Amino acid sequence: MPHLTSRLARARVVFASLGALAGLLSGPDSLCAQSATHAPAPAAPAAAVAVDQTPATGCRFVPERKDDFAWENDQVAFRAYGPALRAGPEDSGIDCWLKRVPYPIIDQWYSGYLRGVSYHQDRGEGYDPYHVGSSRGCGGLALWSDDQLVLSDTYVAWRVIEHRPERSVFELDYLYPAVAGATPIAETKRISIRLGEPFFRVAARFSRAGQPVADLAIAIGVTTHDGKARATLRPENRWIACWETLDKEGLGTGVVLDRGFPVVETREVKNTTKDASHALLLTRTNASGVVSYHTGFAWTKAGRIQSPEEWAARLDARAASND
Repeated sequence: MPHLTSRLARARVVFASLGALAGLLSGPDSLCAQSATHAPAPAAPAAAVAVDQTPATGCRFVPERKDDFAWENDQVAFRAYGPALRAGPEDSGIDCWLKRVPYPIIDQWYSGYLRGVSYHQDRGEGYDPYHVGSSRGCGGLALWSDDQLVLSDTYVAWRVIEHRPERSVFELDYLYPAVAGATPIAETKRISIRLGEPFFRVAARFSRAGQPVADLAIAIGVTTHDGKARATLRPENRWIACWETLDKEGLGTGVVLDRGFPVVETREVKNTTKDASHALLLTRTNASGVVSYHTGFAWTKAGRIQSPEEWAARLDARAASND
């Protein structure tokens, strides 16, 4: 199936500066109005970070690692890619950091990165073996047009809304190219993560020139890592999932669509292009231009699940929840 993920074929928009956004979008809710609202970037830690073993959620901009934005709770950790990677293969896919300790690891792993300690090796807390590239990673979004994914690039702005031990909330802004000659579409992805579960919630609002885009076709994806992962599609329960083996341990990833949004279709896309194979859940925005869902993972080495059946049960439980 055709797929817009190669460097030449995929639709990407590159902006030399945030000033370029003003020429494309306008209005009080536009990206150019929002892009300056982020907090000052924190200084990069110069030495090893002291480990506080109190479980807590967290989120932060990471200028010391090419503008990553990372977030975590006591079970899982993630990152999104920022403007410094605009010229690379990464775009709006979501990376999984496989942690196996209940305390925060983001600051410690990035501090280690600055000291030459790779977070791609497990030294007792977990590691990052999860490849994203130009895929959707774990729960990344795309527009769905003419049976193809239309991708945004890396985020263009961020805002921390709430940062407490029990819950963290932040927003990332993305831009999509014009489809069929229409004005480019903006996405504000609000992410919230709380203690005690392997998921985070996404409420993504899509707008054009500051106005919500209703009934917009959206694809939510989970990479199959070029077919190495086994995909499971459960449209009747509003979820899709993958199960794979990384370094002899099992990893389950998945997406659960919130109630009130239609499951238009679920499908597995198999493609010979690197990073183009996915499990997809297709849906549409509501009257406010919003789509919401939960996404996350569980890793057998962390000890909370040991099989794809147990992971499916966690997704079923998430689908049955009202919150």
